[in-house]
Amino acid sequence: MPSLQPPPSPLISLEWTDHVTGRRGYFVVDRLVRGVASGGLRMRAGCTLEEVTGLARGMTVKEALHYDPKARYVPLGGAKGGIDCDPRNPEAYGVLVRFLRALRPYVACCWTTGEDLGLSQDTVDRAAAEAGLVSTVQAVYPLLDDAAGARSRLADAFACEVDGIALDALVGGCGVAEAVLTALDHTRMPYAGTRVAVQGFGTMGGATARFLSRAGLTVVAVSDVLGTVVNPAGLDVEALLRARDGFGTVDRAALREGDREMPGDAWLAVDADVLVPAALSNVIDCTNQHRISARWIVEAANMPVLPAAESLMTNRGIAVLPDVVANSATNAWWWWTLFGDITADCDEAFAHIRTSIRELLGRVLARAEADGTGPRAAAHALAAENLTEITERFGTYS
Repeated sequence: MPSLQPPPSPLISLEWTDHVTGRRGYFVVDRLVRGVASGGLRMRAGCTLEEVTGLARGMTVKEALHYDPKARYVPLGGAKGGIDCDPRNPEAYGVLVRFLRALRPYVACCWTTGEDLGLSQDTVDRAAAEAGLVSTVQAVYPLLDDAAGARSRLADAFACEVDGIALDALVGGCGVAEAVLTALDHTRMPYAGTRVAVQGFGTMGGATARFLSRAGLTVVAVSDVLGTVVNPAGLDVEALLRARDGFGTVDRAALREGDREMPGDAWLAVDADVLVPAALSNVIDCTNQHRISARWIVEAANMPVLPAAESLMTNRGIAVLPDVVANSATNAWWWWTLFGDITADCDEAFAHIRTSIRELLGRVLARAEADGTGPRAAAHALAAENLTEITERFGTYS
């Protein structure tokens, strides 16, 4: 059976120090496929090289899982960038511009990037322009048959809105929600009456809560930097979305009678069937996993569950749907659109995401049952098989 074993070290691993503020940044390329790697840029206080290295590795797997030999989009390698700075800090934007200016040769030739934790796509695009870049995805242009047409199509897609919200802010949550629904269908759990707790109410968490609420599930808890808001009867997700700021923090004045404010880590122990960590990495560990009683944990964030904690929860009958599947729609949507597998139409984007995530997770769950493993191991096994086929087809995998 093919195995996706970690290489001795990433292909590229760089540490950067901002000469103005002394803040640190990190850039890691795990692998290249056809000379290009894909992965977002995050900004958060406490970001480390180890974190970025793990995220880059996850991007290699995430890309490979979406390989379809019939599609125009051929998955790229995995990479990631990270900056140790609170995005709310007044210095943050200048640090971001200087980081991208320093990494400009890599963005120009091999690293396609975009928004991640702490950064919106608009902010990344503005900073990239100030840093002298044509686009944050310009490295992929040589792989396109019609780069000008592809750029126009992607621009049209980013201009699309659904109920006043940009399409690019919804596609990731659509994918996470579809992963949840697929898991429920797999176990024949009805949508009505299924309770969901969401940790993090930014782009990914907010969109996930919206799609799940509209599918008939009951969102009983959401958390942000101020704490956790809980209502066993169900929260008014749309009202909370209208009351959040650009960092996903909800104005408590919008809470209804019956909504309770609880401490920040209360989301772990909420009485829910599905738990969706959608913010930071490494938030579920061996010290707090015992508080979780949900049947499913669906990773909307990157690497929110530590391996040792996942093992303990698996022994307790809790299944973890890994980030490399559950939150992969944002990345895949970029490339489906740019390479021309879909148009800029919102309905087409959502339909393609739902079909793809449902089919992919179905294969992962079937593989896990056949191999007697968990979903994460099954996803890595499928990714390894896809990488073997990509290597044989293109001969340029490194």
